[in-house]
Amino acid sequence: MKEFDIIARYFKERSHVRRDVQLGIGDDCAVVNVPQNQSLAVTTDTLVGGVHFPNDTPPRAIAHKAVAVNLSDLAAMGAEPAWISLSLSMPDVDEHWLDEFSLGLQELTEYYSVQLIGGDTVKGPLSITLTAQGFVPKDQALTRAKAKPGDWLYVTGTLGDAGLGLDMLQGRMDVPPKHRNFVANRLNYPTPRVLVGTVLRRIASSCIDVSDGLIADVQHILNASHCGAVLQVDKLPLSEAMRDSVLAEQGIRYALTAGDDYELLFTVSEEQKGNLDLAMATASVSVTCIGQLNGVQGKLELRDGKERYAFEGKGYQHFS
Repeated sequence: MKEFDIIARYFKERSHVRRDVQLGIGDDCAVVNVPQNQSLAVTTDTLVGGVHFPNDTPPRAIAHKAVAVNLSDLAAMGAEPAWISLSLSMPDVDEHWLDEFSLGLQELTEYYSVQLIGGDTVKGPLSITLTAQGFVPKDQALTRAKAKPGDWLYVTGTLGDAGLGLDMLQGRMDVPPKHRNFVANRLNYPTPRVLVGTVLRRIASSCIDVSDGLIADVQHILNASHCGAVLQVDKLPLSEAMRDSVLAEQGIRYALTAGDDYELLFTVSEEQKGNLDLAMATASVSVTCIGQLNGVQGKLELRDGKERYAFEGKGYQHFS
């Protein structure tokens, strides 16, 4: 099967269709319409086999994650997703793999009303590069740089589950049978918090998604906003699966450093806390206050209750 046959059969025919796309797959460029008074948010992520996912990961899960991590970036900016472009490198043409991969892509793009508008396919090591574009009202994009001392630090969902799932799948951790599907799905099928992101742009002072691990991503906000923070490890939201699988200290380590959670980490001023509680109740997403910012620029202090918590772990970094 040749390149353009692959594109037509597995991607063009299964693509969700939006009215704001004038020209999608099949030409040298896509042509799209950006709504009036909206800014365009653009993000790109690459997933490499053996680095971002185990090589035996189901192709449907690989596709889901490739889309989800990009939509999570848009969510962290308060943007509503619209279009994606896909560059797919694969060692050979495996029709079963392509069928499952394209179905995974179709499922998530249909759910979030996102259209695949173009890309490329090449022969090479398994690698998926996806660019996502979305809309955010002008001057309302969330960033990492507007947090202030006194703001409260929040996170959605639970932390560390994806890291626990990876260790389970690679045989480094035993998880009770009743929790195995949950932690495996938290790794392979993350949920981008798109609705939460659009709500937070009216409430939060800064936002980032948790991809590299909580410690690393908190530090990104502190560096961009020239603040410090106290983070309460006793307040970290841990799932029932985490609590049943590991001791408390190890659960904290997963939550602080594992990454791949794709929850939203954000700051809220004292004045906006009431609005946050109301908004999250309507969004049906749990949020947890895990600390507070201060004026000690760039310094992150961990505490367990009122006591300092000694910890040397860091989040994930390529080339480190």
